[in-house]
Amino acid sequence: MNKLEMTRRRMLQGAVAGALGSSALVRAGGLAASDSVAGGDWRRAQSIRDSIAQTSFPARDFVITEYGAKPGADASDALAKAIAACHEAGGGRVVVPAGVFPCGPVHLKSNVNLHLQEGAELSFDTDAERYLPLVHSRWEGMELLNYSPMVYAKGAENIAVTGQGVLNGNADNSTWWPWKGPHKEQHWDLIDDQDQAPARDRLTAQVAAGAPLSERRYGPGSWLRPPLLQTYDCRRVLVEGVTIKDSPFWLVHPVLCEDVTVRGITCSSHGPNSDGCNPESCNRVLIEHCTFDTGDDCIAIKSGRNADGRSFAVPSQNIVVADCIMRAGHGGVVIGSEISGGVRHVYAERCEMSSPELERALRIKTNSVRGGVLEHIYYRDITIGVVKDVLVINYYYEEGDAGEFDPLVRDVEVRDVSVKQAQRVFQVSGFPRNPIRDLRVINLKVSEAGDDGLLEHVRDLALEGVSINGKAYPSGD
Repeated sequence: MNKLEMTRRRMLQGAVAGALGSSALVRAGGLAASDSVAGGDWRRAQSIRDSIAQTSFPARDFVITEYGAKPGADASDALAKAIAACHEAGGGRVVVPAGVFPCGPVHLKSNVNLHLQEGAELSFDTDAERYLPLVHSRWEGMELLNYSPMVYAKGAENIAVTGQGVLNGNADNSTWWPWKGPHKEQHWDLIDDQDQAPARDRLTAQVAAGAPLSERRYGPGSWLRPPLLQTYDCRRVLVEGVTIKDSPFWLVHPVLCEDVTVRGITCSSHGPNSDGCNPESCNRVLIEHCTFDTGDDCIAIKSGRNADGRSFAVPSQNIVVADCIMRAGHGGVVIGSEISGGVRHVYAERCEMSSPELERALRIKTNSVRGGVLEHIYYRDITIGVVKDVLVINYYYEEGDAGEFDPLVRDVEVRDVSVKQAQRVFQVSGFPRNPIRDLRVINLKVSEAGDDGLLEHVRDLALEGVSINGKAYPSGD
């Protein structure tokens, strides 16, 4: 049995329940606030925090300038030497002092804390050839061999990226972002032959056909952008304090990891697919005191796409999001859309969201191609200034109702949410044949809204203490 197969077995917590067939039913009332399927028990959120295994490093520093690094000169070799020395010594901190250090990809090893001091910046090269050879990665929920992420670890334990410095991906409208190709939100340059669409379609077809990883070779000519920081199949991961900016693709992407803490980071990137933090098929995750200002979802919880997500069958679970600030983005706290492996036990609290460019505050997105069982999801104490949509649960995302894997969303509670201004409050729609189940919205106050929106195909819908534009909702008329 290889390591990846062992990972699948170790992380698999049980079979994912199948979708239940039933007729659609929409009503106010349903379950009382105290009748949650899982009890709405926020004590579990604290137990998740308490159960996350923490990183720990010996008090040894390996300063990259002692390995030949100089500000303004390529520091790749010095970083690699310092990481190797730290790892071989049993662990410690690899320290990046103040100054701008250009570099290529950084590969972390077990027991290494990459620590960027205040005023330090790792400035990543924009030459894609620097990110070869190909590494085992996951891209939009699909397994492949692709360009190395800028900071990458695979199969490592006890690793960290910390400090007050900056990880700068240097992506912009003329570098990395044009690989997205034409798009309705395009603000980047279009460059001849740079378009991810053909490779994305080919990879999607390979996933459907069950092609082995060895045949999923991308990189040069594919235009599939790498994430900035990806940890794949790692244990005890800490990302703390740093600013991450201008990423080619997703910013922080733990995949198949356990015991992940993301604390006090700032994510700032306004390119295509600039998701802030996307834990995927991960168990025991804490994201707290972070600030997100992004070109896509601020936080998006995922678990693999289509056949890959179903074959791994590793849900994202036991996740706490707390005390974060969301500014621009497609969504604040999001689940999906690559969610075929399912998600359960997610708790989000005390977050602040506001921007004219924030499209949705709380969002769940899937479809009958991607499917997934999404359950025991709780939000509370959310303060929203300006947003387009407040609550979105969408079974018709992207491909729409075009597959054979009906999603199941059940036991979702939204409690104590205040909104200053929204264009629309609800965009909630299950399938008529397969409704959303057990949705409770309790104490939602929207001061100004252009439209109440849509609530349809929901079984056991509880609306308690909901007001829109100063009036109780529903009105009861």
